[in-house]
Amino acid sequence: MRRVALYGVTIAIGLFVSAEYAEWPVNIWCLGLFGWLFIKGEKRERIEMLTVLAFATPMELFFSEVWLIYEYQRGLMPLFVPVGHWFLFDAGRRISNYLPTRFAMASLLPFIPLVAYGVWTGGDTAGLFLLILVLGFTKWGPQPSLYATMAWAALLMELWGTHLANWTWSNEVPWTNLTAWNPPLLVGAFYCLGDLLVNLSVAKFEDQGLMEESE
Repeated sequence: MRRVALYGVTIAIGLFVSAEYAEWPVNIWCLGLFGWLFIKGEKRERIEMLTVLAFATPMELFFSEVWLIYEYQRGLMPLFVPVGHWFLFDAGRRISNYLPTRFAMASLLPFIPLVAYGVWTGGDTAGLFLLILVLGFTKWGPQPSLYATMAWAALLMELWGTHLANWTWSNEVPWTNLTAWNPPLLVGAFYCLGDLLVNLSVAKFEDQGLMEESE
């Protein structure tokens, strides 16, 4: 769990430094840490790291610059954000090893009354759709424990980031008639989608590699 602790400290302190002082020291630390982990990692881990960047970077830019569902403190996405997705992904994966698959769905039950409250008050009507996505990923996805874990891990990270005003979620979701809290309660749905895409892509790379070796 030392790696998880390293990620946790990096995210917690990094977001504070970025919000209160400047982004550049956080960019340097996070990019340096990512590079160090990449160099010492095994082939599969390096593929995963690059795949996370390949998905996280355009998704972040789309959500913040095109869809405008949230806005960063200083406008454009900080450089530490894409690699931060790797930190959260790897931390969530390691933590999920302690969550038995049979308990994955049960761990999401506390979200249900909170989502119902958000819909009833009108403050987070998007929560219902995000909850359905998270439940769907957890029920039918290849890694139920990971998706359930990410729902909670992402929420904790988002609560800290929005509290510090590193970014702010729009209360009215553009292109829809939906509303959202800052942050949305089930913001983990976006992370679950990203994790699923990464896992499927890495599996595809591995299958392709096995085919080439067999030839």
